[in-house]
Amino acid sequence: MGMVSFEEVVSTVVELFRKAETELPEDVLKALKRAYNREENEVARNTLRAIIQNVEASRKLRVPMCQDTGLPIIFVEIGQELCLNFNLRDAIVEGVKRATKEVPLRPNAVHPLTRENPGTNVGMHVPVVTTEIIEGDKLKLTVMPKGAGSENVSALRMLLPSQAGDVERFVLEVVKGAGGKPCPPIVVGVGIGSTFDGAAKLAKKALLRNMTEMDEFELGLLEKVNSLGIGPGGLGGDTTALAVLVEMGHCHTASLPVAVNIQCWANRRASAILR
Repeated sequence: MGMVSFEEVVSTVVELFRKAETELPEDVLKALKRAYNREENEVARNTLRAIIQNVEASRKLRVPMCQDTGLPIIFVEIGQELCLNFNLRDAIVEGVKRATKEVPLRPNAVHPLTRENPGTNVGMHVPVVTTEIIEGDKLKLTVMPKGAGSENVSALRMLLPSQAGDVERFVLEVVKGAGGKPCPPIVVGVGIGSTFDGAAKLAKKALLRNMTEMDEFELGLLEKVNSLGIGPGGLGGDTTALAVLVEMGHCHTASLPVAVNIQCWANRRASAILR
């Protein structure tokens, strides 16, 4: 039976945020470099070059790659045989507080109405923690700092079952409406099915996937998104998106929820497994 300590979770959360903020995942960096190599628009190439240089400087200097260090989102997978003798959420909260001071993270979490900022990135239902029970005795933690520029242009629509053919159209509408606001080239997470809130969770979870592993449906959507010509920085070009990643869930016979969670080029994420 696996054993994990409170302090181990806290220190892991801190280091995961440090890594996510300063080191872009390899699949994302490769996608940016591929886009740069095939881009013919000179303005777009210059924009992509600046993004890649920014990523390299962030890793070298160990400083966040973007001033918006995001809202703390954590995905947790808990092995059913794992023994925890402490409150896991308390440990994650403490980790976020320490990461805010040590990385550092910009304090982004505020009261929704008063806008009061506690300065810790901790508050009502923040950090956002999604938990899943899995087989085994391990604990997997994945952090995703999510910036507001991309989150603000995300959308959800409750389609009717007869509108299955409108799913692609809705995705394209969301991306077109977003324009240059989410700092393209973007990553598009799509959740199809489940429930109103479930579709949104699927769309965000899709952003955790390896971007080099898209199926035919996703590649077809990516081609259509890139045909919009929004381009890097919204300045035009062939690369509006680096990837379109789709997760699906069974839904009620009378509904068809579709959520589109837009992510900027900085698709930041980092994972660790404890036992």
